[in-house]
Amino acid sequence: MHDSVSSRLDLLRFLERVQQTDLERTRRWIAAEERREQERRRGAEARPPRPEWLLELGLNRDAPPNMVHVGGCHMAGKRSQGIGRSDALRWLAEGIPACTHCRPDSGLGYLEG
Repeated sequence: MHDSVSSRLDLLRFLERVQQTDLERTRRWIAAEERREQERRRGAEARPPRPEWLLELGLNRDAPPNMVHVGGCHMAGKRSQGIGRSDALRWLAEGIPACTHCRPDSGLGYLEG
């Protein structure tokens, strides 16, 4: 009988060590996830505000811009840069088309002609 009590106690102590190891690993995972979340928050806070208007540039330096967009438009290409309201109005007046998806001309109150 003594042997079975001793062996049961040994098994329970082994189980305790396994669970302690699992708990330590879980705490490391939690700490790593907290660090990642903190980095994401810092990145979001450091990100400059989204521009109100975008100018989609041509393929090279000499090409005229392609289109005017509302800031954050999903159709704006990678060659877009943020511009101010007065620049957006000027480009529209110079004949650069407004995006048909985000309609910056409507948001700017721009009427052609």
